[in-house]
Amino acid sequence: MPRYHFNMHDGRSIIDTDVLELADRAQARRMAIRLTGQFLGEEADLVARGKEWRMEVTDGQGLILFRLDFVVTNAAAMGGSVEI
Repeated sequence: MPRYHFNMHDGRSIIDTDVLELADRAQARRMAIRLTGQFLGEEADLVARGKEWRMEVTDGQGLILFRLDFVVTNAAAMGGSVEI
């Protein structure tokens, strides 16, 4: 079964040292979305401050297969201000 790592980057890098064995890349993509939802729920204030956040999913050899990017960008109507 293929092995996957889910690395997070939010100004610091958290390299996943655990290995998840999943059936295929489609299952890894669904897992990445679930993990992203959990993280964003726990760290909403950090992301709301405008910090960029991403998760990179790698295979067992460290090759990046895909990534999820998340950033909050204010619209012009906000005048560039950040409200928390």
